[in-house]
Amino acid sequence: MPTTQISSHISAELKARIEKYVRSRGVTRSHLIEEALAHHLRALEELPEDIIVPARIVLARKSAEQVRDLVERPPEPTPSMKRLFDDR
Repeated sequence: MPTTQISSHISAELKARIEKYVRSRGVTRSHLIEEALAHHLRALEELPEDIIVPARIVLARKSAEQVRDLVERPPEPTPSMKRLFDDR
């Protein structure tokens, strides 16, 4: 089958993960990337859209600030949450 070359910019962290994987498994980067893309595209084609969880979520500034505030100062658990996590 004829092949073609593509190019993409990725994070240094992802590149390091790719390099670690190919060294440990003895496969080429090309093989890993082609397989990963094939699996990802198949999932996108076959699964309902609401099932796919994006690897990265981009928030508006206000939403990001709200998430940060909730993480830094979480609200007290509600009685329902306490019952849910009560392991007795």
